[in-house]
Amino acid sequence: MKPLIYNGQPVEASNILKKVNPFQHLAQNTLESILAKAEIRQFPKGTYVFRQGDASLQALFVLVSGSVDITVLDKQDREVLVSKRQELEFFGEMVFLSEDCYPASVRAVTDLLCIVIPNILFETELTRTPEFANAFSRILAERMRTVYQSLIYATEQSQMALDQPMRRRVASLMSAPLVTCGLQDQVSTLAKQMTTHAVSSLVVLGELGQPRGIVTERDLVGKVLARDDCQDGLTAGSIMDKNLLTVAPDAFYYEALLIMVKHKVKHLLVVDNHKLTGLITIRDLIISRSTGALAIVNSIEKQDTIEGLVEASAEIDKILQALVEERASGKEILKIITEFYDRLTQKVIQICEQEMLTEGHGSPPVAYSWITMGSSGRQEQFVKTDQDNGIIYDNVPPDKEEAVASYFQLLAEKAVEGLFRCGFAKCKGNVMASNPFWCRSFNGWREAINAWINNLEPENIRMMTIFLDFRHVSGKKALCDLLRNFVTRSFQKSATVLLFLAKDDLNHRVPLTFFKQIITEKTKEHRNMVNLKGAACVHIVDCLRIFSLREGIVETNTFIRVEKLAKKRVLSEEDNELLENAYETLMMLRIRQSIRQLSAGQQPDNYLNPNDLSKRDKSALREAFLAADRLQNLTGHAFYAFIG
Repeated sequence: MKPLIYNGQPVEASNILKKVNPFQHLAQNTLESILAKAEIRQFPKGTYVFRQGDASLQALFVLVSGSVDITVLDKQDREVLVSKRQELEFFGEMVFLSEDCYPASVRAVTDLLCIVIPNILFETELTRTPEFANAFSRILAERMRTVYQSLIYATEQSQMALDQPMRRRVASLMSAPLVTCGLQDQVSTLAKQMTTHAVSSLVVLGELGQPRGIVTERDLVGKVLARDDCQDGLTAGSIMDKNLLTVAPDAFYYEALLIMVKHKVKHLLVVDNHKLTGLITIRDLIISRSTGALAIVNSIEKQDTIEGLVEASAEIDKILQALVEERASGKEILKIITEFYDRLTQKVIQICEQEMLTEGHGSPPVAYSWITMGSSGRQEQFVKTDQDNGIIYDNVPPDKEEAVASYFQLLAEKAVEGLFRCGFAKCKGNVMASNPFWCRSFNGWREAINAWINNLEPENIRMMTIFLDFRHVSGKKALCDLLRNFVTRSFQKSATVLLFLAKDDLNHRVPLTFFKQIITEKTKEHRNMVNLKGAACVHIVDCLRIFSLREGIVETNTFIRVEKLAKKRVLSEEDNELLENAYETLMMLRIRQSIRQLSAGQQPDNYLNPNDLSKRDKSALREAFLAADRLQNLTGHAFYAFIG
């Protein structure tokens, strides 16, 4: 077989196949034998490789370049996206060893280049390698489970509204072809182009046609018309915004939304394989859905009082509801809601700083970082729970320490009260920046952390489990990053503290019977129920945090920790998938249960009766508990934290 073009370079097909899991288990001569009987096929963008119901082609498709969507049809014959495959992954595995019909469709999102391997090879050469056979069987079993569960889910959700914009592609929302201009074009020319084409922005191209910036109507008003001096000679290059952010055409609505919210921009360039194909704006996103997600962002940004923020923040719950109805994954929901809460917190702090100035207290005397902890620190907060926050401020001379501490104490009290009015309850344990214990100078925090490590009494262990997922939200991020590096180094040096943290978690096991069935509560209030957070989520969070501290992983998000630990081979590939699926299941069940409770006027409490679940969800819940139990066992062995 001739060399294939991969990343613009000719590469031997066998070297490409080695990069695809689980083909790395095969010997070179076996790979070459496969390729001698395989073929290379191309599929144009938008075409179907095969459709749901088609007879099996009895072949495996390995993606050399491009990506595909895997979809199933619900009762109304609407396509439901269940998965994606990217380059160096394979598809077509569901029925390639049989003559059954395909249970799902595969559509080319981009132009595809595939190695097509006949199934006959899996009955000869490939079965001779046990490592390959076992790994392939695990992948096949998991993918079949996912697709068939999606088929069931699509049937259950057949009454759902037809329009699900969160699952729409950027390509279906963007403006194309683009209206562009050159770096040297005069502002008068820009204004005429905007008027002629009825657009609010122009993409500025360089001499080689590459995007260099963007000019909006706001730029023309703010940077041209508002100037008192001569406007002659102003060009697109002199007034354009150079902060260009991009998104892929096959990205989902929610991904574009997340970029805009996170970076506070209103335009994204749509780029496909380094080629500029379109533009998507806030207006495009707002028009595409009725809940007005980005309208809420704008509403938060324009407020200058806490009263205004209280009203604006109430709309965030509607976004959560919409995301669940549109079948966003737990990971997607957590990312988006976290961004909304971060923006809300940043605005509260900004308003409180202005109040301090108005009242004569002045601006912050030194730089500071407002940090959040707990589920918010892990970017996993989906409803307005209790506050867990703190302040790290720059070191100051001893003679100024009292005055600086007093300033931040007062600012923290205002911010905590503002967040409370916006719906974030005050922490019953007083883990808030308004408590001097959680509002310290950088050196003060270092001293506190050293004190915890050197005196491993139960109260200090509790403080560490609260603090260790801290994350920067507002102010000077470098202070938070420096403290994170200090924490990571300190814990890597102390095997003892990791042992104590492991024992603290293992003192409470995942509630399973000897036969691995879920044990429910016996109390009158929660009889036959289980606390999803306390019974399983906490253990996954705790154990992954301990492994991450040992490995020097600075990320706090649980999904990212799983991914990083797998890359470091601390977790096996099987455990990686097991834990990611388990945490996704637990978080989605918690989110759905919380929405039900909020709709009934109740406070979310993480309690759920397993018998109220469908058979599929009940089975998934048990698998999630088993995964958490396995992780506890792995933690006990890794840190010698055996609890009698």
